[in-house]
Amino acid sequence: MSGYDKTGSRIYNPELAPESATGTWKTWNLFAWWMSGWHSLGGYTFAIGLFALGLSGWQMILAFTAGVVILYFTNNLSGVAGQQVKVPFPVFARASFGVYGANLPAILRAIVAIAWYGIQTYLASAAVMLLVLKIIPSSSALQAGSFVGLSTLGWICFLALSVAQLLVLSRGMEAVRKLSDFAGPAIWVAMIFLAIWVLARANWSIDFSYRAVETGGGVTAILSAMFIVVSYLAGPTLNFADFTRNAPDEQTVRRGNAWGLLLNATAFGAVSLIIALASVKVYGKAVHDPIELLNDIDSIAILLVAIIAIGTATAGINIILNFVAPVYDIINIWPRHFTFRKAGMLVALLSVVTTPWNLFSNPVIINHFIGGVGALMGPLYGIIMADYYIFRGQAIDANALFDDRPTGKYFYKNGYNPSAIYALVGAGLITICLSVLPYLSAWAPFSWPIGVAVGAFSYLYLARAAERSPKAAIIR
Repeated sequence: MSGYDKTGSRIYNPELAPESATGTWKTWNLFAWWMSGWHSLGGYTFAIGLFALGLSGWQMILAFTAGVVILYFTNNLSGVAGQQVKVPFPVFARASFGVYGANLPAILRAIVAIAWYGIQTYLASAAVMLLVLKIIPSSSALQAGSFVGLSTLGWICFLALSVAQLLVLSRGMEAVRKLSDFAGPAIWVAMIFLAIWVLARANWSIDFSYRAVETGGGVTAILSAMFIVVSYLAGPTLNFADFTRNAPDEQTVRRGNAWGLLLNATAFGAVSLIIALASVKVYGKAVHDPIELLNDIDSIAILLVAIIAIGTATAGINIILNFVAPVYDIINIWPRHFTFRKAGMLVALLSVVTTPWNLFSNPVIINHFIGGVGALMGPLYGIIMADYYIFRGQAIDANALFDDRPTGKYFYKNGYNPSAIYALVGAGLITICLSVLPYLSAWAPFSWPIGVAVGAFSYLYLARAAERSPKAAIIR
């Protein structure tokens, strides 16, 4: 560690410093974190959306499980790195992108997270609105008319849930940990109940050979689905250090990932599939929106329990996957002006401006959006992990991450590392083209792994070339 006094730096904030890492996130906490990460209305809709690729039930289970295994290994890399250096993702990225250049990956990650934060809040508010309509039928009058695509009742439920989530965040990361511990297991209550309820209506019979569309399927479709699953959590995988910095040791991170991903995520995918296949027997098609299923429940008491569980779980996933990341990103961009609470208020405001109900429409669009996420998250992950594990051999000077002097170890050229910027531009252009150009649409699901590979190799080539140059700007 350098002897630099980081507290006087313009890019220092006590909430970003290694000393703020709590060491309180144990195996159970990370296990619950992953439960919160998967268990949501959006997670169910995403999983069932894989039917659009022409997969059968068995093929979906295979693809989903394979994607989860890949996520296990990629999150071990990013999670252990965060635990070792004990700083959140945007500060960690300063080693590879430069003390100012790290704002680029921070902004990109924040945009993705804020969009998803709004979508998940909207989905949970739709469940709350359903309960309100069941309990107070006269409230249906508030559904007449709309503003920016959402009814008055919709706005009331959406804003109420936004405020509730903000109250939790205002209490800091320990409140996040406690909410995750509760929210993660809570959704299993609703999911298991929903599975039993739908299975009973389907006479306990499902067909694993069911396909939503006859075209598609095969090895290519399975591989596409596998990497779409990986891309679904491409953003959280990138900023996993935001949470694992608070873990006491590496083994805690690995055990939490094993229980939370290999066991829990696979089980969630299987239960979601069972619910969807049972709904085929009942409705003649796989129901992609669980709100449709909840709408058929006549018992107010049962509906209340289900919606409370789903609402709590959705708030949990929103906070851990979509709120903490942009909060840290905003603090990193303006460390002298923002606290955790102030940044949280800005994130909540921005999530309303995106009108998430207009972003969320059907599973196909959701999956294309996820592919677009992978287009930028993949190169970032490849660059940052290649820098830490290969170029630096897991050696980062945490104090120097806050050194904004021209002589600082990670200042590079005016605070930016050209090698990382060029690698991101090159890899990003390739993967964005794969995601948005119609004639390359068959490659869109593979944008994440291609982005990781191109980003990592191009960065290593440029970084090593700069290191050998007499005018090298890069210092290990």
